[in-house]
Amino acid sequence: MPDELSWRPHSSHWGAFAAARDGSLVRVRPHPGDPQPSPLLGNVAGASQRTARVGRPLVRRGWLERGPGPDPARGGAEFVAVSWAEALDLVAGELSRVRAAHGPGAIFGGSYGWGSAGRFHHAQSQVHRFLNGLGGYVRSVETYSLGASRILLRHVLGSDELLEQPTTWPVLAEHTELFVCFGGMPAKNTSVNAGGASRHQVPDRLRAAHRRGARFILFSPISDDLADDLDPVWQPVRPGTDTAVLLALAYVLVRDGSYDRDFVARYCAGFDEFHRYLTGRTDGQPKTPSWAEEISGVPASFLTGLAHEMASHRTLVSVSWSLQRARHGEQPVWAGVALAALLGQIGLPGGGFGHGYGAVAGAGAGRLEFPLPTLPQGSNPVPEFIPVARIADMLLHPGTSYDFDGHRLTYPDIRLVYWCGGNPFHHHQDLTRLRRAFARPDTVIVHEPFRTATARHADIVLPSTTTLERNDLGAAGNDDLLIAMRQVLAPFGQSRNDYDIFTDLAERLGFGPEFSQGRDETGWLRALYEQWRGRHAGWAPAFEDFWAAGELPLRADTPRRTFLAGYRADPDRAPLRTPSGRIELYSATIAGYGYDDCPGHPSWLEPEEWHGSAKAARLPLVLVANNPASRLHSQLDHGEYSRSTKVRGREPARMHPDDAAGRGLRDGDVIRIFNDRGSCLAGLVVTDRVMPGVVQLSTGAWFDPVPTADGTLMCVHGNPNVLTRDIGTSRLTQGCAGQLTLVDVARFDGPLPPVRAFDEWPEGAP
Repeated sequence: MPDELSWRPHSSHWGAFAAARDGSLVRVRPHPGDPQPSPLLGNVAGASQRTARVGRPLVRRGWLERGPGPDPARGGAEFVAVSWAEALDLVAGELSRVRAAHGPGAIFGGSYGWGSAGRFHHAQSQVHRFLNGLGGYVRSVETYSLGASRILLRHVLGSDELLEQPTTWPVLAEHTELFVCFGGMPAKNTSVNAGGASRHQVPDRLRAAHRRGARFILFSPISDDLADDLDPVWQPVRPGTDTAVLLALAYVLVRDGSYDRDFVARYCAGFDEFHRYLTGRTDGQPKTPSWAEEISGVPASFLTGLAHEMASHRTLVSVSWSLQRARHGEQPVWAGVALAALLGQIGLPGGGFGHGYGAVAGAGAGRLEFPLPTLPQGSNPVPEFIPVARIADMLLHPGTSYDFDGHRLTYPDIRLVYWCGGNPFHHHQDLTRLRRAFARPDTVIVHEPFRTATARHADIVLPSTTTLERNDLGAAGNDDLLIAMRQVLAPFGQSRNDYDIFTDLAERLGFGPEFSQGRDETGWLRALYEQWRGRHAGWAPAFEDFWAAGELPLRADTPRRTFLAGYRADPDRAPLRTPSGRIELYSATIAGYGYDDCPGHPSWLEPEEWHGSAKAARLPLVLVANNPASRLHSQLDHGEYSRSTKVRGREPARMHPDDAAGRGLRDGDVIRIFNDRGSCLAGLVVTDRVMPGVVQLSTGAWFDPVPTADGTLMCVHGNPNVLTRDIGTSRLTQGCAGQLTLVDVARFDGPLPPVRAFDEWPEGAP
């Protein structure tokens, strides 16, 4: 790369980098301090490409001609290009109409804030600030990633601090002797981190533990959920059955008297109730290793031996986020906490329980000791909310009651959806159903840089800039640097940043000065930085000096911290915020809710779709819809690195050789994966990296649907969420249950439909 290029510092959720314009191309090079830069940087140049960009404001012709109202044509109808003035007038008029006729509780403010690593151009903050200034909106709570865990941990450990402040990597690398990993610690996930990662350290920390002599046990249907250079012992486990394995390990500790009685007595509550369940006194079924083997396929002898090894070594029980993204996803998390409690090592360096190591780069990196610059969002006077994964239920069933964390709530009647940042046609499940849900509101407004499926299902599409087309402050609460994210490219076409769009809308709606406070982009960046510097970082240089330098170190190294060390040292002076003040192996609060899908202690609850269900006779494979290795969620799926992993232009699906041979399939075939909810095409990769009975297809391929004769949709590109079930993990948390579902697979014969997901839209096309 020629040195004469004008390199500008920038950042992304998958790492800090510098970028430069080289004619019509964008060159990218990783931050020099990053020991293992993410390959996802290979997608960044795709943000500059004309392919799939929205270059002008667009309005759906049917909405423009007939006015607002429910319309099943959303998603496949013609758009008309309009001027910015006309588009903004239409948006402002529709917001005013809905507020006057139905109140602010009829507006849903949708966003899922992975759009930018910047602190100012954070789409979720921008849209919430705007809608709060307008009078409020219905919001969503929790996340698709951790919808079950956060609520469950607040009941069991008194807070969800474990997710933000777990034991840090230097402590694990130095002290842990045995890593028992349920769902693994996949290296692909450690590329990404909300707000950025200037130093990808997880692989090196794991290798350091391995060099010291630590052993790794992997329970997963996929062998590369732990890196090969860690020499892991891979124990395949049927998807969705980890809770049975965890309970059997706990049973052995209790049966053999090798659990830590003193720790349980002093630091835990509810052992007697949990013990009765483990030993079968409550349901007649002891949770023995033989019982777990029948459910999970894990040999009983292996479980018995492992339980003894765990009791005699400094052991970390690690449960991945993926396990709680399934029906009854609360149970493996709770069972993992219970197992770690029986081992008695919670609060000891390198021992205890971990949740999310390998999920993101920042897990185990340690939080900064001070907050970061943050755009104020104001307050929302509308009390109504939904769990984030229940958006289709809300749109389809207004006025219907549902359970959530001990409360009986009612879905609001939403007339206008305002979506800025994120792609629900990536994150959500059962996309045929979601498409019906998006047909119901009067109006859907979307800010989008790209022609995603969400943009296709809008009535008004406002073209927004990408991160390379803006200036910003890049930082994460667990990273070492604050980055001056300098603009690299001019905005594409007529695209504008979200802030400028909202400023013009606020002027039309009568609260422009309150929203903008008289500041443009540069004014806000300077103000946010200087306010932060004055309150929390007086040692930091002035804004102009920071901007010229390009970055600001926030700390020298990862801190050393052991989760719940203070609680272990003195549980009476530092009790947990649970009703008992202790770790709750049994929760009277949860039991009191009376939920049959989440009882008062960790339990094996048979899911509706798994290898052991009656439905498996017709749909014998379990689909594992995990996060992709080639991109962050669906971002920049059209980028060079993401597209390089496709098979015949479609998302790769992996199957065991026995399953492929039994269906007459060969590596490189285009296959049809199907169930009662829909189908998708994918490119087959035959590998023994997945266990028999499993097909693995990552999420994030841009949804490219065609209708089928049975009324469902087939995604010709390979989006697995056309197959997954739209149901909550339980009535306690209503989390996303999209990780696992039953399917079957066949070769796709006949003419292959083209993948159109990245095509430019000609004028007037959907």
